[in-house]
Amino acid sequence: MSAESRHMERVAGLGCCVCRRLGYGYVPAQVHHVAEGSGLRSDWAVVPLCEPHHDPHRTGSGFHGMGTKKFCSMFRVPGECEYGLLVWTIEDLARAV
Repeated sequence: MSAESRHMERVAGLGCCVCRRLGYGYVPAQVHHVAEGSGLRSDWAVVPLCEPHHDPHRTGSGFHGMGTKKFCSMFRVPGECEYGLLVWTIEDLARAV
């Protein structure tokens, strides 16, 4: 298994970073690749979101359905941008050590 794959597993294992901040505790998560602006994606720049907050099918309930600006504003993500989710993830990784 590659180092990138291990990192993504570790991030997903943290549980949803939004649910944690809403006080729901651990909620199983998928990885979301942070790619604001450029569209370029890295397996190192990932954040854990549960399926409703990730919204991979674009139903309107989460990140992909709402879009970056609305999602980050609604959940008070640092800087109200996608990189703020990385801040939360780094904080959670540091606490998990």
